Amino acid sequence: MRLSNYFVPTLRETPSDAEVVSHKLMVRAGMIRKVAAGIYNYLPMGLRVIRKVENIIRKYMNEAGAIEILMPAVVPAELWKESGRWNVYGKELLRFKDRHDRDFCMGPTHEEVVTDIVRNEIKSYKDLPINLYQIQTKFRDEVRPRFGLMRGREFIMKDAYSFDVDDEGAEKSYGLMRDAYCKIFEACGLKYKVVEADSGAIGGNFSHEFMVTAETGEDFVISCDSCDYAANVEKAPVIDNFEEDDEVEKPIEKIVTKNQKTVEEVAKFLNVETKKVVKTMILKAGDDIVAVMIRGDHELNLAKIKNFLNAPFVEFATPEEIVKATNGPLGFSGPIGINLKIYADNAVKKLKNFVVGGNEKDIHLVNVNHTRDFKVTAFSDFINAKPGDKCPKCGGTYVITKGIEVGHIFKLGTKYSKSMNATYLDKDGKQQYIVMGCYGIGVGRTVAAAIEQNHDEKGIIWPIQIAPFEVVIIPINTDDEDVVNLSETLYKKLLKKSVELIIDDRNERAGVKFNDADLVGYPIRVNIGKKTLEKGEVEIVIRKTGDKINCKKDDALSEILRIREELYNNKI
Repeated sequence: MRLSNYFVPTLRETPSDAEVVSHKLMVRAGMIRKVAAGIYNYLPMGLRVIRKVENIIRKYMNEAGAIEILMPAVVPAELWKESGRWNVYGKELLRFKDRHDRDFCMGPTHEEVVTDIVRNEIKSYKDLPINLYQIQTKFRDEVRPRFGLMRGREFIMKDAYSFDVDDEGAEKSYGLMRDAYCKIFEACGLKYKVVEADSGAIGGNFSHEFMVTAETGEDFVISCDSCDYAANVEKAPVIDNFEEDDEVEKPIEKIVTKNQKTVEEVAKFLNVETKKVVKTMILKAGDDIVAVMIRGDHELNLAKIKNFLNAPFVEFATPEEIVKATNGPLGFSGPIGINLKIYADNAVKKLKNFVVGGNEKDIHLVNVNHTRDFKVTAFSDFINAKPGDKCPKCGGTYVITKGIEVGHIFKLGTKYSKSMNATYLDKDGKQQYIVMGCYGIGVGRTVAAAIEQNHDEKGIIWPIQIAPFEVVIIPINTDDEDVVNLSETLYKKLLKKSVELIIDDRNERAGVKFNDADLVGYPIRVNIGKKTLEKGEVEIVIRKTGDKINCKKDDALSEILRIREELYNNKI
């Protein structure tokens, strides 16, 4: 491959709409170009990386016994209505009608379609287990697409679905996929964590996320400093070991708190700790409006509330719904006098004489006690874990790192097989529901995460496993016959050794070629110039370390192959 007739439109300037490193560098390195919000063209260099990740995925999925298929991107509404997700998934599901006025959607995930395949084709326990997967373009209508391939609307995803006769078989399939995912991300040269996660809109019994660790990550990973426990913020439990107030209950006081809006402002104004200011949030849980109370120094966890209430979704109520439910203004909601079910975090249970909103403008109530002043329907863990909280597995201490979710595996159980009547005949001829699992990898997100984890001020530092090319040869003096001849000779020798390489034969200054090479992130750069060649040498630069190695021109081939092998084996 020659850069003189290849298509790599690099940019010197950072695009104005790019917020994160991977987005900036993929645009600058000529890998992607924006078509619309959250929708991108994959240019040659970007597509090569995408295809490499896909092939790594295929290798380990196939080794784990999964079978590749391809399902349609456009899905009829009837299947989603059967599963019950048509009215639950939300606005992220892009819905439209065809010319016959029939409802369709762009599939963000394909549980319904693959379940339909299996229920029509699988009849006996003898046909199970089976695991079907695809690598396909999907669409999710994100309200605010951003960060390039990290959170696009159109994206490439590997999704797999396992079908088993019972829970024991499903556990085995789940384990096979978990092991396969570890091999996939290791083969991509990435550092990652496996964390417990919430199942979200997919549903199911339990799930794990695969997080690429990166300081620029948008997700927070909770892990233990003493054992291997790890979970995302939505899932990590907060143990109920809060200290109980030993105060004597005091009479309620109504206090005017004009212009005091935040928890911190109210706490300072009333001269109390922030934990004593209890927030009452009005939420929509499915068709119900409920109130949830947490301490002022804690953060609400909507996923925990959704799971506790077994609600199809939980979201903050609209301003109109809040005013109607509390008969008071926004920002001053409180539990006293409202006709709603009230749920409170475990930490609130231990408080006495705390502060709440008065359901009146500029009014807070002081010395409120739940045992006396209002009824709590139930207490539970409704807050985000934070550093210093105790590990539920060993009692160690939580620490937080940043990460990027690149994969997610779910044990679905019979959620879809029951709603869509996917059954098989067991050994006794009785009909049983198939037990399912599903397993996703964001291909584009994996590429973006690799950049977030591996870059410097010059550009991308690709793990060699997924680099667009392993080696770039740069003839510095393109008008020098010896330089050109050696470059071409070495280029042909490396091709015969099955090395993926490109030669920068453009008539450009050396600095331009070097800058482009660092920006694109080729793992190995071979500089062949007149001055070094006069000494009988060439220069080899390792992008990962910045090391420059001068070697005899006759040893260049063996030295490049040695460095390449060490990069693949993580010895460099």
